[in-house]
Amino acid sequence: MAPRRLLLVGEGNFSFAAALSETLDGSTRVTATCLQRPADVARDPVARENLRRLRERGTEILFCVDCTHLADALQLHPREFDRIYFNFPHCGRKAGVAKNRELLAKFFQSCKDVLAEEGEVHVALCRGQGGTSADKPRREWHNSWQVVAMAALGGFILSEVHPFSCESVPGYKCTGYRGFLEAPSCHPIKTINEKLIAELGKAFPLRRLNCSFPLLPEGSTNVLTYWNCDSLSAAFWISLCEDNSNSESLTGGTTQDMKDFLVLFSELNLLKDPGLDSKEETHEEIYGQNKVCLRPSLLVHVQAVIQAPGFFPGSLHVLSGPVFRKCFILPFTMPAFHEILFILGFNQNLKDHYLQTLLDHLKGALDSLLTQTLLEGSKLSSSVEFVFQPNGKDYFIYVKSHNFGPDCAKDLIIGSVTSATSIIHKDQSFMFVSMNLDLLTMLVWGISDWRMLWTFDPRFLKNFVPGKIEPFKSYSLYPPCYVHDISFWLDEKKEFDELELHTVARAVSQDTVISIEFLSRFQHPKTQQVSLCYRLTYQTCDKALTRQQVASMQLQFRKEIQQRLHVIPR
Repeated sequence: MAPRRLLLVGEGNFSFAAALSETLDGSTRVTATCLQRPADVARDPVARENLRRLRERGTEILFCVDCTHLADALQLHPREFDRIYFNFPHCGRKAGVAKNRELLAKFFQSCKDVLAEEGEVHVALCRGQGGTSADKPRREWHNSWQVVAMAALGGFILSEVHPFSCESVPGYKCTGYRGFLEAPSCHPIKTINEKLIAELGKAFPLRRLNCSFPLLPEGSTNVLTYWNCDSLSAAFWISLCEDNSNSESLTGGTTQDMKDFLVLFSELNLLKDPGLDSKEETHEEIYGQNKVCLRPSLLVHVQAVIQAPGFFPGSLHVLSGPVFRKCFILPFTMPAFHEILFILGFNQNLKDHYLQTLLDHLKGALDSLLTQTLLEGSKLSSSVEFVFQPNGKDYFIYVKSHNFGPDCAKDLIIGSVTSATSIIHKDQSFMFVSMNLDLLTMLVWGISDWRMLWTFDPRFLKNFVPGKIEPFKSYSLYPPCYVHDISFWLDEKKEFDELELHTVARAVSQDTVISIEFLSRFQHPKTQQVSLCYRLTYQTCDKALTRQQVASMQLQFRKEIQQRLHVIPR
């Protein structure tokens, strides 16, 4: 029997190649490739170790290989592979469904040039992406990657579907999610996270919790009560298809499932709060339907943490991870960000002592961070205050910052301090401190645009040296702005939701709309019909944006608001 030849494309940290190579006999030859340059891959210690293991086994390793032009990339190497693997392909966080379909189509067309006559192509996708009957939950066809149709463009048919099991390739780790808070990361958000934990760890015994909770809270309102039940309209609701027999895979999946899901966040069909159009429906009835909610805060996990066997009063329990909220398009608001949550349990009689100790150390930690980028001899440019919330017992954490110039000097809420009493044990109380790590990172480094924190451009991370905090210098100078006005007639039978207008603008423009300004309201003297006019400003912070691209997005925006907001563009 002739030796088999396997081609692996789109390897991130080469963990799949390293794990697979351990399971193969000596007659199988493996060629592992990635799109990145050797220097970029070498920054990841996990990747360096995997490359060492592969080279020891004699695996052929190629860099800068574009999977959509395999014939060109492999022209100096033997072709006709018996099997080609592509695990969890994705163009990037902002790519969207259409771009990823195009990636699949070009990949399949490229495969036919280097595949043996009876060869196979193996593609691993996240649940729902394929758009086939085997996908559970199954997305609408137009909202899927349409893998069968894309494969047909290369002359391939779908012959088998198998569940992807990480256990079958021990050590494999998908790199689709950037993992800002993970060990190899040098992202500034991780730096802030670690410094806060270290400072508060000087005052309390620490217990760090693994953020393995699902991004989609299970279907009951009590899990959201700890955040704010009155603000559920600001949460991202997702509609699942009727075939939801495997819905537990989304609500109770592994950490990897959740990371795979996060990569696809921008592709989902996000709905309004299900209660907006049906005021009579209770939240319990809504949750009985196939609609779920992306977590708006880590506070939704408080109940699970304090009821776990490993919860110890007197210790500070720490949890960090991404959260999602609908919000208006403003300079310091963001639809997705990283949150840190501190949970402290104590005897009710010691509440004043623990509260004061926690606030003192928290203020000290924040003041220390916010002054690290000051030039020598400069005055404190930020101040931290704890301001009572309307209930008179909890606090907002305010920061007054001048790091972005006098026009942007304002009080920013970066988090909250809340308290609660145990229902079961009346003598036990709890305090929860939640903070927006992304906003705090912006304040510390003087990063004026939150979108910069999510860029894939390697020039961003070059600004940050481990152990040092220096003012951020943007690498994109004087990006152009494009302004478009839009006016539309309101539907008298439907309530207009301005927050939804902003949400649609974010989705259509892929976060290139930086402001939406209300210009005017007009009421027709005869029909009494109302028309609103808004001004949208487009601008990017990390990549080029052309007038033609903006015009195309504006046209799509007009179509989307007509369909989703029931308005008539003028």
